[in-house]
Amino acid sequence: MDLASILGLCGCIFCVLFSIMKDDVTAIGAFMDAPSVLITIGGSLFCMLTMSGSIKEYINGLKSFLLVTKTQETNEAELIGKIIDLSNIARKEGLLALEEAATSIDDDFMKKGVLLIVDGTDPELVRDILETEMVCISDRHKSTIGFWDNFAAMGPAWGMIGTLIGLINMLKSLDDFASIGPNMSVALITTLYGSLVANWLCTPVANKLKAKDGGEIMMKEVMIEGLLSIQAGENPRVIEEKLKAFLPPALHKATGEAAGGEGGEE
Repeated sequence: MDLASILGLCGCIFCVLFSIMKDDVTAIGAFMDAPSVLITIGGSLFCMLTMSGSIKEYINGLKSFLLVTKTQETNEAELIGKIIDLSNIARKEGLLALEEAATSIDDDFMKKGVLLIVDGTDPELVRDILETEMVCISDRHKSTIGFWDNFAAMGPAWGMIGTLIGLINMLKSLDDFASIGPNMSVALITTLYGSLVANWLCTPVANKLKAKDGGEIMMKEVMIEGLLSIQAGENPRVIEEKLKAFLPPALHKATGEAAGGEGGEE
């Protein structure tokens, strides 16, 4: 469970509700309007359905919100340590020995790379295959991210449509001065709802998914460089230093510890 995302989303709505109700708890009633919800939230959702390729794609886009609440399992130091272990096996017993080691690898992407090496696939072809898969994974991620980026744009747009409808209704009854204030208030509520959809929900979700995509792609780049270095027969310590370049300096020490200090074995 990604506690940061959950606390962030809950904290945002708490700040809004506290500001509304700090002087009068019943004031929240003035910010609730069913037609405004219908036109802003409903209009945005149906517009996203129109933009989606299929109903299944639309549902999957909405379900991707759950990815934000899940902790991403990424341990760069552990990954590099695993690659160094594979490097030591290949150095001592040969590349064919990696086939048995591949059975203990949980990551399908890394396992595919190891098996390609064991099969004697040309290094450039190994890189092409793995990079093609990596690009396809990233493209799928970007499609999901695009769903939330578009949703963030739809919220304020439909909120403005609701505001315009409210203003038109208000202008139609200008002779009734008592109704101007309430009608104006309702007209502005749709803009508020649209801004909340965009800035409280959709934009943070899109940015979180972008961060997760960046982290996963970086891990796969580490795998590709590490496996190709193993195939080239490079010294484990050289491989370790090469892969450390992908990490911030603060993680370099942890990487050495995860490798078990075996990087320099001959």
